[in-house]
Amino acid sequence: MLTILFSMGILVWTIFLIDGLIGLRKIEALEAEKSLENGPLLSVIVAARNEAGQIKSSILSQLEQTYKNVEWILVDDRSTDSTGLLMDELQQEDPRITVIHIEELPEGWLGKNNALYRGFLQASGKWLLFTDADVKFEKEAFAKALHYFERHGLDHLTAAPNLSAKKFWLKSFVAFFLFGFSYFKRPWAANNPKSKIGTGIGAFNLISKKAYESFGTHERVKMRPDDDLQLGMRMKQAGYRQRIVTALKLIEVEWYGSLREAFIGLEKNTFAGLHYRISMVLFAIFGVFITNVLPFITLFSSDKIVALLSLGNIVLSGIHYVLVIKKMTVFSPVMFLVLPVTALLFIYSIIRASWLTYKRGGIMWRGTIYKLSELREKE
Repeated sequence: MLTILFSMGILVWTIFLIDGLIGLRKIEALEAEKSLENGPLLSVIVAARNEAGQIKSSILSQLEQTYKNVEWILVDDRSTDSTGLLMDELQQEDPRITVIHIEELPEGWLGKNNALYRGFLQASGKWLLFTDADVKFEKEAFAKALHYFERHGLDHLTAAPNLSAKKFWLKSFVAFFLFGFSYFKRPWAANNPKSKIGTGIGAFNLISKKAYESFGTHERVKMRPDDDLQLGMRMKQAGYRQRIVTALKLIEVEWYGSLREAFIGLEKNTFAGLHYRISMVLFAIFGVFITNVLPFITLFSSDKIVALLSLGNIVLSGIHYVLVIKKMTVFSPVMFLVLPVTALLFIYSIIRASWLTYKRGGIMWRGTIYKLSELREKE
């Protein structure tokens, strides 16, 4: 059984590796792009709920952009801390900033999605940039992104930021997440005009207002906790022109402050990413264990064929891991040495998120519970 399983694994990893080698080469670095000095108005829309510790430094980094024709729409989504007050102070300091305070969540909407939609309703720009309240930007980030956007005649551009992490195990967990995401979602396919596979990243979703309106706005994904990914995927499926780039030196976000925060953060979209199906949860757990844990155990098998096949799986997955980590992060590929441990941590996060979703009857996100029945209905 193990011989058959690992033989299939080598075949699958070979396919993944070839696909990754071709696809990752097509993801360009935004740093190499020229800057757009003058152009139409860009509307930056930032939704925040209880982000008092991050919102000011994020917006200040944006106000220093070399591209100047920008307006900011900051949406305070029912915050109970000083987020709204800080937004008001920023508005007083810069006339390009407009602040919206949301007091109540309308029925049938997730908070962030509603906030981004409300921001769009106030936007006047040709382009819309949806970004999060904890993202830091270097001065030329907007200018380079807009030049790339125009040069390729795009409807949607998403940029992979530097996901910074301070602690080793958190770094390894982030690296594994990106590694798994790469072969599960194949984000590079977004750069193939003939592909229907799209992607989106919450830190940086740049969309032409015309395309966003014709697509149907955030109303199309209003009950999706993974709205950033779904927006990109569905726009690409609908035929809009899309690309993904890396911006590791231009955009930075601390994804989570600790491993515990990562587990809590993934509660909201893990089950959604698996389409709210137990069968998909079991498939994901089985798949991660078989591909990223078991070969490291059976490598020491007394059966030489099983041991060699295990080694083959480890080597092929290792090459793929190194390619992804070097392209999509600033982390060291040496973290592959703890891959089976981080794979087990990831399995734990899947089980934890799925169990809590069922136990609560929905997802807890930013202090609001959204019923599973409503989420599934809008799937």
